[in-house]
This record gives sequence, C-alpha cells and structure tokens, in this order.
Amino acid sequence: MQAFPSSIQREVLTPTGTQSLFELARRRRIVAVLNIVTWLALVAAAIYVLGSGGWTWVDGLMLLCFLVATPWTVLGFWNAIIGLLLLHSPRDELVRVAPFASTGDAPDPITIRTAVLLTLRNEDANRAILRLKTVKAALDASGFGEQFGYFVLSDTNDSTIAEAEETAFAAWKIREPRHHTMHYRRRTENTGFKAGNLRDFCTQWGADYEVMLPLDADSVMDGDTIVRMVRMMQMCPRIGILQSLVVGMPAESAFARIFQFGMRQGMRPYTMGSAWWAGDCGPFWGHNALVRIRPFVEDCDLPLLPGKPPLGGHILSHDQVEATLMRRAGYEVRIQPVECGSWEENPPTMLAFAQRDLRWCQGNLQYFKLLDLPGLFPVSRFQLVWAILMFIGIPAWTFLILLAAIKPYDGEPAAAFPAGFATLFYLTFLIMSLMPKLCGIADILLTKGEAERYGGPRRFMAGALVEIVFSFLLGAVSTLRTTLFMLALPFGRTISWSGQARDAERISWATAAAGLWPQTLFGILVLGLMAHASLKLALLSLPLTAGFVLAIPFAVWSSLPETAAWLRRHGLNAIPEDLDPPPVLRAVQQKGP
Repeated sequence: MQAFPSSIQREVLTPTGTQSLFELARRRRIVAVLNIVTWLALVAAAIYVLGSGGWTWVDGLMLLCFLVATPWTVLGFWNAIIGLLLLHSPRDELVRVAPFASTGDAPDPITIRTAVLLTLRNEDANRAILRLKTVKAALDASGFGEQFGYFVLSDTNDSTIAEAEETAFAAWKIREPRHHTMHYRRRTENTGFKAGNLRDFCTQWGADYEVMLPLDADSVMDGDTIVRMVRMMQMCPRIGILQSLVVGMPAESAFARIFQFGMRQGMRPYTMGSAWWAGDCGPFWGHNALVRIRPFVEDCDLPLLPGKPPLGGHILSHDQVEATLMRRAGYEVRIQPVECGSWEENPPTMLAFAQRDLRWCQGNLQYFKLLDLPGLFPVSRFQLVWAILMFIGIPAWTFLILLAAIKPYDGEPAAAFPAGFATLFYLTFLIMSLMPKLCGIADILLTKGEAERYGGPRRFMAGALVEIVFSFLLGAVSTLRTTLFMLALPFGRTISWSGQARDAERISWATAAAGLWPQTLFGILVLGLMAHASLKLALLSLPLTAGFVLAIPFAVWSSLPETAAWLRRHGLNAIPEDLDPPPVLRAVQQKGP
C-alpha cells in the first residue's frame, strides 16, 4: 500500500495530473456568474410582480420564500444546459470533464486488491446476496477475480432475518472454490449507521485491501465496469473516491418504472454539467463507488454532532460528508459522468419513496452543524450547503403555493397587479424547473439510435409526457410531506435507517388515505381559494397543485399491477435494460448467476 502524505503536504497536492486547477477555477467562475445573474434576474422579476401595487405582508413572505426556493432550480437549469452542450459538442468533451476515465482502458493488469462490500440492515437476505453472487460471478469471468474479496456486513437486528442471512451466505460460500476471500459479519449494535458499518470493516480487514466497493442491498454492477474503475484508481492514485453514475434497474411497479425513466433522462445532462465544474470535488452517493481505504480510515472519520437526535448524534447521510473530508485530505472525489454498468432499484411505491426522502431530509439537515469544519475546499463546503438547500427549498415552495392562494385576498387592488407579466414569469419558471428533463429528452433524440433503445421515438416521447405529468403529481405529494416532517423536527420527530421496501405492492385506498389526507386537505384549501378568486388562476396553478388533491388516487393508481401491465403492454416508460437486459441483470432476474 502506497505511502500517504502528511497533512502539510496534502494542502498543496494537485489533482490527478490530467486536469488544470486553473481550468477548473475558470469553469466555476463561469457557473457562478451564470447562476447569480439568473437568480438576480428572477428575483428582480418577482419584485416587479409582487411590488406593483404596493407591498403587503403576503408579498413580503412570498418574496422571502422565492429567494430560498429558487437557487436549486437555477443550478439545475444551468447544469442541464451545460451538460447537453457538452454531450453534443463536436469534440470529445469527456476528455475535458473526466480526463481520468481513459485510464480505465489501459492494458495494465490489475494489481491492487479490492474489497466488495454488501451492507445490510433488515433486508431480504436471499435477494441481497443473490446480487453479490452475481457481481462476483461477473468479476470472476473478467479474469481478475483473484484481486477481489467479498464481505457481507450486516447490521440486522431482526433475529429471523439474521438467521436467513447466515444460512444464505453459508450455502453460497460452500459452493465457491475461493471461499477464503468471502466473509460474513454481523454487528449487534448499529453504531454510526452505515458509516459505522464501513468503518468497522476497515478496522478489521481494511489493511488487506487498498480499495473498497460498497454496495447496497439493491445494487448490481457488471464486472467490466468494476474492473475499469479499479484500473482508474490504480492508474490515478490521487483519486480517493470514484463514483459511478447509477441508474435504475427494470422495475415491476408502475411507480418505479415511470420514476426511473425520468431520472434516467435527467441525470445524463445534469451529471455531465455538474461534473464539468465540480471536477475534483464531486459527489459520493455511498454505494456503487470505489473508495481508497487508507485515507478513508485516516481522514474521513465522521464527527459526533453535538446535541440530541434528530439533528445531533451520529450522521445519517454520511456519504457527502465523507466526500468533503476525502477532498480535504488531498484526494480527489470524482464521478464517471456517463452511463456504465451500474444499477440500483428505486422505491416501488409513492409511500416508500416519501419514506426514503424523509431519511435523506433529516440526514442532510444535520449538515448545518458541519459547515464550520476547518480546512474544507470551497466547492466541498458548497456541496454541503447545496445538500441543505435541496430540502430547505421544499417548505419554501409549499408556503409559496399557499401564499399565492392567499394573495388575491390581501387587499391589493386587482387592477394594479401585472397579470400578463406574472403569467409569463410563472410559465418561464416552470420551464426552467423542467430543464433537466427537457435536456435529457433532447439528448436521447439527438443521439443517433438512442431512442430505439427506449422502444422508438414515438414510445419514448409518449413515455416522456407521461413522466412529466407524473413528476408534477409526485412533486406536490412529496413537497407537503417533507414540509410537515421538517416542521416536526424541532419537536423531536425522527426517522431511522432500516430495511427498505423493494418489491411492488398494491397500496389500498385506506392506506393511501391514512398517509396522504393532509395533502388532500391542503390541495382542496389552496385550489378552493384560487378558484374563488379566479378560475384562470386555479387552472394555471394545476401543474403545482393538482398533485395535492390527487395524492390518494395517485398513490393507489401508481401501485396497481394493472397500471404496470398496461405500461408494459404499450411499451411506455421502458428503459434500455427492459428491452435488452445485460447479462448481470438477466442473472438477477433469473434468480441466479
């Protein structure tokens, strides 16, 4: 294992040697100017609209909410635009965005050892271990299998599930010729959550490996992709974390099918655009990524936050914090900004999606207590701020919608309100918020032969329209749920990491109503106020408000097996792996490699 520099030396380390720090700084200045100017223009337009007839308390609160809510949309807009331009530049922009990627094609043999880690907590044991078996079979087939070890790291606290894990692992291990490289370990305490699980591995076995590949219970990666990434880490010793672009697997449920179809398009330009300026301070999503073990152990130990949960104690969303600490230690955090053989499963229902979102929300809000960490790179610190703003903006949008419904009753003369300009401003902002999706759609249509991978241009465009409507409905439901959760955090409301719903299931009307009645009441209130003041206002608001009123039927409809069957029958919202699954996904779908 290589020698690592002292903390003083780390301060002056350059990147991998393939990218100029000055070039990265120039890109960041460009992106900063674009975002600041755009945000200021939007704020100026909002001030004009809200202040036309004088300022009321409603106007002041609406402006405050707008100031908080819009930065996330603006950066998403520019990331998508930049990414689309890069993806369809006449030059090979991947060389400039991810100059390390070409090292994965070098003919050099793999010499470093990698630990493949499956982290579990109360998951379906057979389902999860099948995925690890599939990954191992793919790596063995690559010819470099001897350079990898395999670890099932369980934090399961359900004795029945734990017994199933041990049985499934033992049955697998006894059939493997190189079983000495396979290990199962279960902790009795979930100390530090997943981050603590990984650190416990590093303490016990980390010295035997240079790199680790954490996988979640729903993760799958193909052997060629892993080998290429390991070779990149081997050829570029200054990369501390290398994150793959993870996409969704074929899904049984209608909800997951439509959701991941939209994510697949939007992530392509968005990730390319963000990688262009983030560079060596990229994201880490905690799985399907390679992590250099020694700097992870020495420099990425998470602090215990002051105070009590939900915002104190152990950090829930560990990944981005570890990325900032890795960069502070002098190692790059990089992402492969193009699709490769890296997959995950998405929540099968709207309720499961909302539950996952709340865990992320609580974890990201803990970052408030980390913003003063000494020595962080400016872009790394910005990544923490950005993760916070991702959720701070949600209640701002919720209150903005409520205030828009109250606005007609604030006593301001209707004749003074610039209705035409306000409508144009609103529609412009809607388009800006959709830009990652629109750029993703354009990317598919502009790439020769790409639409055919989705079933052809007509089916692709029909699926895109379905997904846009779906995203508006989902956005309204998850927005209010997250807002209510955040309002309850100061009063001790908390959520924990545990097993997640993975399989398609029908949501009953009673279950949907029990979980989503607040959305329905909120929607009736908002739309009722708007319709009483102006039917046109109510109709214009539907992209943002219909999801509240339709929350219960939407949750039920998107969970029905009949809906999923109808989508499959008509070829809507299919991803390439639905139509032509690669070997590793076929192995998982066929229940064995």
